[in-house]
Amino acid sequence: MASHAFLDLGLDDLADVVAYDAVARQASDGRLAEIDGDGLVNSASVGEVVRRASCRHDDDALAEAFDRQVAWICSGAPRAADGTVFHLAGMREVWVDTVYMVVPLLVLAGRVDEARRQLDGHERRLRDPATGLYAHRWDEDSRTLSRAARWGTGNGWVAAGLARALHLLAEEGIDDGGFARRAREQARELVDACLEHRRPDGLFHDVLDDPTSFTETNVAQMLAYTVLTGVADGWLPAGYADVGTSLLDTARAQVGPLGFVEGVCGAPRFDRPGPIRGGPVVPPSGPRSGTAPGRRLSPPSCRGHDEGPRSAGSGAFVVAVSTSVRRGT
Repeated sequence: MASHAFLDLGLDDLADVVAYDAVARQASDGRLAEIDGDGLVNSASVGEVVRRASCRHDDDALAEAFDRQVAWICSGAPRAADGTVFHLAGMREVWVDTVYMVVPLLVLAGRVDEARRQLDGHERRLRDPATGLYAHRWDEDSRTLSRAARWGTGNGWVAAGLARALHLLAEEGIDDGGFARRAREQARELVDACLEHRRPDGLFHDVLDDPTSFTETNVAQMLAYTVLTGVADGWLPAGYADVGTSLLDTARAQVGPLGFVEGVCGAPRFDRPGPIRGGPVVPPSGPRSGTAPGRRLSPPSCRGHDEGPRSAGSGAFVVAVSTSVRRGT
């Protein structure tokens, strides 16, 4: 998500750093930026920055790396019988997070057919038609939800993923075969369904429809990105701009004195609010300048020496702010 914000803000120098490092860490099966081994789809979200760098520098090696990542999602990754990809190695589970990771990448690659297949597969398994909200995880073997909770961040992943896919469709002038119309409708329905659970303080509960779950920041950030992108790109009515600005203001209020977003779901278990250390990248809260003053990078984490959950919401803040900057608000 940080790399997406770098692209949106025109910070090509930082985007290039991410792109070349992602390729340096590409696994033999095609997964970019692979440092974990368990994730099957998160690597796909890095594909956009690699594709942009390959075009900007006419770099065949980057272009080939992008193609290998796309091939992994389209045919290499473990998947259900209908082609819906699983989220983690060693588990036959479909997770809501995957929508953001793979659908924009597939659109950018011109594989709108595959993007539609992935969106359909996740919707069938995870979306509740009564509420319009997504559950978190589905077990393919038992054909049941392994976590039925309407996780706020998970619904944010879907909303933001649709917004980014729609933006790429318009930007690239891709023939979508009706995909864009459906994605626009679903994104708006999901935003509205989430907003029904917004608290008076502007935040949301970790599980949207469970007021006993803790209050957290990610949903507001991800919906801010979705709404402001939808207004800027014309698929949400202009009246939603005030909602998007309000969501972004709510997120900005959660940035602590060290520049970290507070109160987000804390990795690695995402079952409590994370402390303010260890997040990815935090942008300046004001308009962009040539040198982007105020941008901070978090200290690197030491695998095997983590003292507890870390913040996992700074990337969402970055893309939310980048969209606000793009709109000039």
